[in-house]
Amino acid sequence: MRHRSIALIVATALLAVGCTAEIPGRPRAAKVVKKEASTETIQVRGSDNGPIDKLAATALTDIDEFWKDSFPKTFNKPWKPLTGGYFSVDTSDATAKPPPCTQKAADVEGNAFYCPAADAIAWDRASLLPVLQDRFGEAAVVVVLAHEVGHAVQNRMGITPEAERREPERFPTILTEAQADCFAGAFVRNVTDGRSQRLDINADSLDKALGALITFRDPVGTSPEDEQAHGSAFDRVAAFQDGFEQGTKFCAAMTVQNRTFTQRAFTTVKDRANGGNLPFSEMLESVTPDLDGYFKGLATAAGKQWPSPRAEASQTEPTCSGDQGPVAYCPSDKTIKIDTKEDLPDLHKELGDYATGTLIATRYAMAELAVVGKPTEGEEASAAALCLAGAYTGAVFAREGGFGLSPGDFDEAVTVLLQFDYAARDSKGENPVDPGFARVARFREGVFEGPKKCGL
Repeated sequence: MRHRSIALIVATALLAVGCTAEIPGRPRAAKVVKKEASTETIQVRGSDNGPIDKLAATALTDIDEFWKDSFPKTFNKPWKPLTGGYFSVDTSDATAKPPPCTQKAADVEGNAFYCPAADAIAWDRASLLPVLQDRFGEAAVVVVLAHEVGHAVQNRMGITPEAERREPERFPTILTEAQADCFAGAFVRNVTDGRSQRLDINADSLDKALGALITFRDPVGTSPEDEQAHGSAFDRVAAFQDGFEQGTKFCAAMTVQNRTFTQRAFTTVKDRANGGNLPFSEMLESVTPDLDGYFKGLATAAGKQWPSPRAEASQTEPTCSGDQGPVAYCPSDKTIKIDTKEDLPDLHKELGDYATGTLIATRYAMAELAVVGKPTEGEEASAAALCLAGAYTGAVFAREGGFGLSPGDFDEAVTVLLQFDYAARDSKGENPVDPGFARVARFREGVFEGPKKCGL
């Protein structure tokens, strides 16, 4: 029997999140349940009434109330609460009763899922929700449960397992998972706008929660046609942001015709062997001339002379113009200085080669802004540089030959943008775009809408 699941074993989650980096100086994600919130919540079967299940019950009560209001506005018919209920499962207890759609409690280990056959949602309270809370904060628990309710919404839309089997080309799994992420984003926007009676999610909490979507991405190199594909990190964050910014009607209208997915399978043995990552020195040798050529084309189209900024190695973090991080645009001599000794190689090793490429692209973007007479200081310049780095990335993605992106590169970009604000600083190392959620949004605008969206 097929059911909707986040499809993540906790051992995998621990391995994946162990590679992430904390943002220096950022506070831990806050509690999301309001102090004055009502203790009257939906019934959770199998609950131990502990803190994690209380959080889940509070979140699900709020999510249900959101859909009572939003479903009629979106689909012109009333919302039907889940008839099968909600189930908390202690997978560490061999005697625990299995929830619907499973044979034994262990079948739920590391998972949360919606079962359309029973119209029920179940989760592992022993080794999933506590991991989410510990690694990504309470907001991550809310996001995952909102995603699962998103599948219940689809069931009420008529996107059932039978419909998917009958029309797999219309309802591929990667699309239905993206739509559930989109619905989750629409709910979270309701919370951040202050319309929730029980929950309060701030910018720091949201940034940390998106780390869970990155962790729940498909393994790098998974084909988008895979019947269990959930999407890359970039695709999942993009769908969530679209719901957050556009609302439930936008999510409901998602189709394979109007949705672009960046997830790609490996096409060469070499790419698969190295995980799609070039060595640091090889990446610099490839990306810097390619960036130079791309931005020269933009400058020429604008009737300007492109000076071809020199990319120069630095043995320390560049300080030519404020603190721009491990890559800097130096306005005085129009160079791009790159820390090749410590910080950037470390990021390259930790996050992947296109984390490096993304940071360098934003500094070439600063050079472009200077050439076309746009400001290079202030938050407007920071946002434009992010957008232009996205426009470059989108152009490389669309190529059929030459320097190109490997599976996972978009994920590396979104990860470095969420975790660090280097790419979002202006030419003086100031005025970063915050939070990470907004940095990714500006980058995505460039990817999908090109340099005109960035003001060029």
